[in-house]
Amino acid sequence: MKMHGLGNDFVVLDARKGRVLDTHAQALEVSASLARALGDRHRGIGFDQLAVITDGAADAHLTFYNSDGSTSAACGNATRCIARYLMDESGRDALHLTTARGDLFARDAGGGLTSVNMGQPQLEWRDIPLAEAMDTLELPIEGAPVATGMGNPHCTFFVDDAEAIPLETFGPRYGHHPLYPERTNVQVASVIGPDHLRMRVWERGVGVTLASGSSSCAVAVAAVRRGLTGRAVRIDLDGGTLQVEWREDGVWMTGPTMHVASGTLTRAFMESLT
Repeated sequence: MKMHGLGNDFVVLDARKGRVLDTHAQALEVSASLARALGDRHRGIGFDQLAVITDGAADAHLTFYNSDGSTSAACGNATRCIARYLMDESGRDALHLTTARGDLFARDAGGGLTSVNMGQPQLEWRDIPLAEAMDTLELPIEGAPVATGMGNPHCTFFVDDAEAIPLETFGPRYGHHPLYPERTNVQVASVIGPDHLRMRVWERGVGVTLASGSSSCAVAVAAVRRGLTGRAVRIDLDGGTLQVEWREDGVWMTGPTMHVASGTLTRAFMESLT
């Protein structure tokens, strides 16, 4: 399936029956090489992340790959998209999903919107992780960004004008910074109002993207810690708007989803990978 949340797009493979099959009933091995091939926007399908649904101890287990074949423990917009798909399928309005990030809970927020609890943020340097002990509220990097973990690492710069930052070069400069041994997502955010942010994002393993759920959660947490906003904030991204609220039980993210199409992979495509 092809899905997106605010233009943050995904290919989703439903492997709950134990295996994924192509159109000729051949079993697919979901791997980094398959992720790279499917993620190619010219020779494959194209996506920011590949998500795989499997059976798990809860309602379903989700595994995420970036378009470069690397894995990610969390992907908030993909989780929302899949939650909507599973709720529509089952007729339920709440789900318990598991990921490498941990247990995530999703619910129907009404009006076509879907919410997911992305869990509590990781604020200690070793949990994000960073390379050495330091204050995560102001990193010793030009611009004094905030470091946050949401199951994946984030580096948030608060700037006067997020639109003015050349994200194509700014992102990789800090996304590969030695303070982040696992690389990091990079956000630039501007305060529009007391509970309103404008944010743009460069994702590790992907590059500049229209939206990012985990990045939105990280930016909201960073803004609260800096005293820039309250705990419930509207975040405007290149692809649209998300509502994020840091509650006692975790960081809740709410927004629209879209299931674009369902399809099959051909034998010719699969043979081209060998």
